[in-house]
Amino acid sequence: MAKKYDGPSSEETLCAEIVELMESATDLPPWQRPWSGSKGPHRNLATGAAYGGSNPILLELGSLLRGHTIPLWLGQGQARQAGWIPKKGSKSVRIVRPQQNCYAEKDQETGQETMRQWVSYKPVPIFNVTDLSGKDEKSQEALDEAIAKALGQSEKTKPKSVRIDAAESVLESWPVETVFGGAVACYAPGADRISMPDPEAFRSRETFIATWAHEQAHSTGHEKRLNRPMAGRFGTPSYAREELVAEMASVLICYRLEVGYELESHASYMTSWAKGLREGGPKELFKVLSEARKAADLITVQGE
Repeated sequence: MAKKYDGPSSEETLCAEIVELMESATDLPPWQRPWSGSKGPHRNLATGAAYGGSNPILLELGSLLRGHTIPLWLGQGQARQAGWIPKKGSKSVRIVRPQQNCYAEKDQETGQETMRQWVSYKPVPIFNVTDLSGKDEKSQEALDEAIAKALGQSEKTKPKSVRIDAAESVLESWPVETVFGGAVACYAPGADRISMPDPEAFRSRETFIATWAHEQAHSTGHEKRLNRPMAGRFGTPSYAREELVAEMASVLICYRLEVGYELESHASYMTSWAKGLREGGPKELFKVLSEARKAADLITVQGE
């Protein structure tokens, strides 16, 4: 008997939401996202813990899609325990939770068992606090107080100029040579060299940092680093995939360095990215997120 279809899995829903965001590029304003300043990083309202791994990418994209400006989130179960419920018509944003898996593999000849381990990722829906409301007046007051307290605890964010100087210092410490003064920003795998216009050519220091981070992310794919396929020509699926990895890594790098970013908003890029994820499905999305996180780790950790 065939299994009854009960709708898309959480993995499929997550992938579909990312594709939806990319396909809506022509309907969105420029994908500029200033650092939220005193509001701080994406974090759980109940625990105060910041979301790590690839989740800041998903929460940044989800915030763009949903229009959220407050980086505070709660799982539905956590909200229910506090007496808060999602507002009618509100939608969650999915993050991924790593799960350690293992099984015993038995050698048929020796009978010896070997434990195999791997990590899988389970999408988990969470709600932005602006999409929650109290069941009654008292619980609404409690929610408002919790949000105000959480935002008040993050008011000591460093000044913008200090954050930007620190971000540029991190990128300057990346060992791959950058040659300034060109007309375009690009990375040449053969020469293992980045080319960038002069900083003054950009409309802001944040845009300069985001673009430089994107090209540095490309350079992490070199065979002597993370060894990603880098031979795809413009217009090919492999080229589009590498661009998506670099763009997601740039978002994560800027997020970690506490500066704003601007996502590539050309419809042609978005169409190719969406097509690749739609065809590859959740498995491809998780690979892209993993590779973007590894690229961001390589650049930001070495700069600490």
